[in-house]
Amino acid sequence: MAAQSAIDIRKSVYIERAERQGDRVVRALEPATTLRKGDSVVLMLTWSASGQSDSFTVSSPVPRDLAFKRSGGRDAQVSIDGGNSWGQLTEMRIGARRASPEEVTHLRWQVSREEALRGKGMLSYSAIVR
Repeated sequence: MAAQSAIDIRKSVYIERAERQGDRVVRALEPATTLRKGDSVVLMLTWSASGQSDSFTVSSPVPRDLAFKRSGGRDAQVSIDGGNSWGQLTEMRIGARRASPEEVTHLRWQVSREEALRGKGMLSYSAIVR
């Protein structure tokens, strides 16, 4: 029986700054040292899985002090009930109404076998500080 390889996940939080420069808006990320209500943040989950040859799932709770905005770069499944049920946000309902991004409690991404064989990758999502 083959040994299961460990998957290491590191999380980083960045504040997204937008600055108008002439006719355009330039966006930049800076490491978060202090967060204030209304700050737009990007959370990056960097995974490494040397020796991993099978697909796997990376999941992450959305901290209570943050309101989810969107997943960066690739679709994530979301949960609005603490990780009990999963789906696309457009499909999630609370009673008769559609769930809103602010109600997302958890995110998860499927890492394909091909990605796993590369041994490392990054996932991200953006949120607003409540």
